[in-house]
Amino acid sequence: MALAAAISLPLASPTGRSLAFTNPLRSSSPSSSVFPLKFLAKDSARTCPCFRISATSSMSALAPEKASPPTSFLDRRETGFLHFVKYHGLGNDFILVDNRDSSEPRITPEQAVKLCDRNFGIGADGVIFAMPGINGTDYTMRIFNSDGSEPEMCGNGVRCFAKFISELEDLQGKQSFTVYTGAGLIVPEIQDDGKVKVDMGEPILKASDIPTRLPANKDHSVVKAELDVDGVTWNVTCVSMGNPHCVIFGRKGSQDLQVDELKLAEIGPKFEHHEMFPARTNTEFVQVFSRSHLKMRVWERGAGATLACGTGACAIVVAAVLEGRAGRNCTVDLPGGPLEIEWREEDNHVYMTGPAEVVFYGSVPL
Repeated sequence: MALAAAISLPLASPTGRSLAFTNPLRSSSPSSSVFPLKFLAKDSARTCPCFRISATSSMSALAPEKASPPTSFLDRRETGFLHFVKYHGLGNDFILVDNRDSSEPRITPEQAVKLCDRNFGIGADGVIFAMPGINGTDYTMRIFNSDGSEPEMCGNGVRCFAKFISELEDLQGKQSFTVYTGAGLIVPEIQDDGKVKVDMGEPILKASDIPTRLPANKDHSVVKAELDVDGVTWNVTCVSMGNPHCVIFGRKGSQDLQVDELKLAEIGPKFEHHEMFPARTNTEFVQVFSRSHLKMRVWERGAGATLACGTGACAIVVAAVLEGRAGRNCTVDLPGGPLEIEWREEDNHVYMTGPAEVVFYGSVPL
């Protein structure tokens, strides 16, 4: 698949402040505060990548010719092109596609793998589709991982999804809506400060529903159970947030984990594909700083080591409470930054609050 992407990036000033830039999702008129930067790149198997860079501004010194008003990004409907917006939630990055006119994804899982490739594609942990709602919901969210598999849900992804919807619908201020996912109903709410708070629903703790073949050892749940991985015995607690998680605070008979010392790329796949997890599993390794402060590294099912995992952050707080290591309100440090997680006792729901940021807008031929 050849790659020819037109990209709009937000620029930073020498002082570190962000300069205003054209929002390609909505039509606007150029002004002295608008400075869009566009890249046009082509790549093929036989030629080196070539780039054409152009910048426009109303400042006469930089743009003698009068700039024409930009068209709406979503008005571009050329056949054979995919228009997208890239977002990230604490470094967990996604390609967002407006798919509201169809209940079928615009691209195949195989195409998603190519687009997610960080050397020959756009680069992302997954592709997310904003689709029409079903069963009375406002929207449906589907996602293809970077390996082409389709997970039930993604916590960082749903925050990016919420910000994407707010751009598509031109929503202002505090907003909430209902989203149908493979993990059930999810309700994100955009806060006044721009962060997104998500009602992630109730955690699933019954072993057979996670699913795991590990025998239940506490009220049908798997809590601090022993799991052998290549001759090393780990203590694991299993939680589902609509997708399976194996949460680890340490090895049997050893001190608590120092997560930065783990060789994640070596041990992560062994957990993901362990026979005790028939649907594979996400795996979180956790370090406890206090009863309200945890740190984790994650090996995501279908994506590998990522900078953040929202459902994983939710799962580790649930696991920490079950193991008596933490309270129900925690700051969770991930490689990409912190999330605020609450497992609310009165309704048994888990709430996640964190950022979602736009990276760039682009188009790519399929």
